[in-house]
Amino acid sequence: MSHSVPRWRPQALHHAADLDPVPPVLDETSAQPWCTFVLWQPAELPRGCDTRTGTLRREAPPGRVDAAGRTPWSDANPSGYRTEISGGGRRLRLKQFLYDWAFPAADHPCLWGSETRPHEIGEDRVVWLGTDYLGHRAGSARMARTTVELSVLEGEFTDEEIIALYAALRPAVPEALPRILATPFSELSYWARHRADTVAVPTGVFAFQRRGRTHEGHWTPSADLTAFLGKQGIPLTAGPFHADSAATYGDGTTVRELDVVYATPAGGELRLTAQRTGGGRLRFPPQRDKHPATAETRDLGGRPVHLGYLSAEFGACDAWWQHPDGYDLRLLSSAGTGLGRDTFFTLLTAIDTGLRLAGNAEVLG
Repeated sequence: MSHSVPRWRPQALHHAADLDPVPPVLDETSAQPWCTFVLWQPAELPRGCDTRTGTLRREAPPGRVDAAGRTPWSDANPSGYRTEISGGGRRLRLKQFLYDWAFPAADHPCLWGSETRPHEIGEDRVVWLGTDYLGHRAGSARMARTTVELSVLEGEFTDEEIIALYAALRPAVPEALPRILATPFSELSYWARHRADTVAVPTGVFAFQRRGRTHEGHWTPSADLTAFLGKQGIPLTAGPFHADSAATYGDGTTVRELDVVYATPAGGELRLTAQRTGGGRLRFPPQRDKHPATAETRDLGGRPVHLGYLSAEFGACDAWWQHPDGYDLRLLSSAGTGLGRDTFFTLLTAIDTGLRLAGNAEVLG
């Protein structure tokens, strides 16, 4: 993370009651200052489509109000942007937001439970095609941290058209991209900045959820991150990934788990979870969740690593293993052309080696 680039400070409403009754129509350039994420716009539209309309959901503090477009499953009011593209009897929509209440399940949560297919779209990124939770033909990609979801609402769009649309997405405000990527996840995440309820959602190939509605994540201030991770014995780097943010989770009196977010300058992500053996919600051996994926067991210095992935070439990956000093570990990754199974396992090995070299440092000690 570069400290020469100014951090991103998005605009937000001061009260939930100030939310727009209906999200206003706003082009991407005008909406970007309100977004905690890089906002993308298409450089070209699919054949026959001649209309593009975007609406902004502004951020506000937690609170349930009668406002269209707000999330129905939480009292949270994070920012989001919706685009409808239509023409020639066909219509689709794009949703863009920062998926920040958990690690994005299999890197494409809107396609959870369906067979998915990855395709390269440039800049080391991939888009996944499948069926979304509404039964619609759909796509999903993470681009510089932004979750970009597509759903076909009317008519037919080919795989090639959907892939081309994703490949044609460009930052609406180019100068916002480096600033957002230079800002720690904990300073962008709505759930890190507000005491919003925890949302129980799947997170990867193996089953794990933080259940319960009570807010329990406590994020380390960015200025204290290096010292905090050093005390815990957590390595600051793994290949091109650098520790970006960290949070502890507990029941108010006892810390159960430690999460560390690692990021690359381009927005790739690893998420490490650690707990005292048996002291948190990681359960060994892990159980498969319902999303189609491949699972295998690999050896790490005589210790088994339970490894799951959607694509051997592109990821996304999920691994569980145990440290000889008495704590449990899980590592998740986003997908990308450079983040396949073998690269991921190399990164996991580097993190494990860093943990063992830390000596007397105690995870969650």
